[in-house]
Order: sequence, then C-alpha cells, then structure tokens
Amino acid sequence: MALTLTDNTFDKEVLNSDKLAMVDFWAVWCGPCRMLAPSVEQLSEEYKDQVVVGKLDVDNNPEVAQKFGIRSLPTILFFKNGEIVDRQVGAVPKSTLANKIKANL
Repeated sequence: MALTLTDNTFDKEVLNSDKLAMVDFWAVWCGPCRMLAPSVEQLSEEYKDQVVVGKLDVDNNPEVAQKFGIRSLPTILFFKNGEIVDRQVGAVPKSTLANKIKANL
C-alpha cells in the first residue's frame, strides 16, 4: 500500500530515503487522479522492496506541493538521493510509470 505523505513526513520518507521514491501528488476532487490511483497502489505492491511509493494530497499539504511547483494534477515525481530524477504529469497507463521506475532503479 502506498504511504500517505504529509508536509511533516515528506522529508523523512522521501528525501532522506536510500531507495527510489515515487510520489503521486493528487487531490480528492481530481478525476484523473482517481483513475491513476489503482496503478499507483499496484506499483507500490510490485516494487515494495525497491521503491518508496507515496501519495500526497495537495489540498491538505500545500507546503510540499508549492516547494516542488506542482501546478497540474496528477503529477508524479521520482526522487533519488533527495533529488528529482523524473516526472510525469497527467494520468498515464501503469506501464508508463513502471518503465520510469525501471529506468531509475
């Protein structure tokens, strides 16, 4: 299951992780976010030993969203060693996200 991230837990769980991290920036009212959610959950299970997969509700956690300039939802950011190494904006097939994970592992 994907981690529920907050402004308070983001640095510890994502930026300070020694694993690749995939973070889904989403909101309850966002239709494409809801379409993408099952893929994010499946990837969190498939890569649970290799990748930190988290979800951050931008409405409840505006600091992190603002820090990374999130303007469109859903936005998926990939972090490695505390740095953004890839991004995906918009709802995409699960395979697109899986390919980005594999490319950054």
